[in-house]
Amino acid sequence: MSDTKVKSKQSKTSSEEASFWPERVDLAAAFRWAARFDMHEAVGNHFSLSVNDDGSKFLMNPNLSHFELIRASDLVLVDANDKSLLGQSDVLDATAWGLHGSLHRRCPHIRCAFHLHPTYSTALASLADSRLPPIDQNSMAFYDRVIIDENYGGIALEEEGERCAAMLNDPKIQVMVMGNHGILVVGSSVNETFTRLYYFERAVRNYILAISSGKPLRIVSDEIATKTANGIEKYFKTFNFLAKLRLILDKEGSDYAT
Repeated sequence: MSDTKVKSKQSKTSSEEASFWPERVDLAAAFRWAARFDMHEAVGNHFSLSVNDDGSKFLMNPNLSHFELIRASDLVLVDANDKSLLGQSDVLDATAWGLHGSLHRRCPHIRCAFHLHPTYSTALASLADSRLPPIDQNSMAFYDRVIIDENYGGIALEEEGERCAAMLNDPKIQVMVMGNHGILVVGSSVNETFTRLYYFERAVRNYILAISSGKPLRIVSDEIATKTANGIEKYFKTFNFLAKLRLILDKEGSDYAT
C-alpha cells in the first residue's frame, strides 16, 4: 500500500473515531464508576456501545485494561462483521468479541451492553433459583424484565456468545442473569444501561441480605409489581444519573474524558 493510501486510510479512521467522541466520554465515565462501585472484575469484563444505525459497529474497552484507568481515547472501535482485530490480543479480548460481537450482530435494538460479575448479582446467578422476587421498589423496577440463562456453556467465546444473544430478541428484556457466570445489562444508551446496572445490583443486594435473615419475604402481587415497574421505567427516562456522575469526575480533575 502506498504512503498516500495509508495516510488516507488513517485520516478516515481518525475522523470516524472522533465523530463518536460524546459516546466515548460517556462510556469512559461508566467504566470509572463501575470500578468505584466495585462492580468490575480485575481487568476482565466488558462494556460496548453501538455507534451506527444497524448496531454492527461498536465501541468497547481494549483487552486487559482496568476500568479505573480507561479514557475516552482508549476505547476500541469494533465491527461485529470483521474479526480482524481478534489477531491483536492487546486490542480485543476473544470473550469480548464472542459475547458483544454476537449481541450487536443479532440484536440491533440493543445499543449498549454491560457484562460484569458484580458480587451480589453473581451470587444470584449462582443460586439454583436465580429469580429476583418483587420485594422492594428496586427489585420491582425489573419485574418481568429479566431473563435467566440456565445453560452456561463455558467462557463466552463466539459459540457461547451466539447462544446468549439468541435469548435477547425481546426488547422488553433489560437484564440477563447468566447462570454460573454473572450478568448482562442492556439498554438504548450508556446512561440508561448504567442506571439499570446500578439499581439491579442494589436490588439483588437487598434480596440477598433479606434471604440471609432466614425470615419470610414480603413479596408483592403481580399487579403491584407490574404497576411499579412501569412507573419506574418512565421515571428513569428523566433520570440522568450518568451526567451527575460525570460532574463528580470533572470536579475531581479526572482524565476519563481525554
